[in-house]
Amino acid sequence: MEIRGGASPEQAGRVAAPGRQAARPRPYEGTWRFTAPVHEASVPRVRHAVRDLLLHRHVPVSGEVLQALMLILSELVTNSVRHAALLTAEIGVEVSVGADWVRVGVEDGHPYRPATPAFDPSQEHLGGRGLLLVGATVAEAGGICEVERTASGGKVVRAVLPLLPPAPPAAPGLSLRAG
Repeated sequence: MEIRGGASPEQAGRVAAPGRQAARPRPYEGTWRFTAPVHEASVPRVRHAVRDLLLHRHVPVSGEVLQALMLILSELVTNSVRHAALLTAEIGVEVSVGADWVRVGVEDGHPYRPATPAFDPSQEHLGGRGLLLVGATVAEAGGICEVERTASGGKVVRAVLPLLPPAPPAAPGLSLRAG
């Protein structure tokens, strides 16, 4: 797997308002892309490649968000391996990092665009919980998930998470005051 990257589209388009200096991108910001074969061995390889990329670029991602990203990547790559192998020789993986967010995307050549299924405890399933898990993980981290059709007729599933997890809500009846 060769990882290619550089400035993100957001960085490339940064312009300064009149009389202001352009915001400088942080050293960890950018977009990186690579491909992996549609094979079960790609699941841990993609996960490790993305984790290593984030760590080597010194992205200030919390441990909680990093674990969420690893779970999301595992599920998305597994789905591509299981469901798109007949139509796709390799999957595309993209990692983009902004000042306070990280986005991962997995692209394959299968035209089916899945929707996150609703949880139904009365139904017995042997599989099919991956996107449900992805949706719940993304929501818990305060992020968003989307599925888009590609120009080639396939799809890309993306998850965007904040680098830091959302603050837990304050307990009712408690107030924090300096005193």
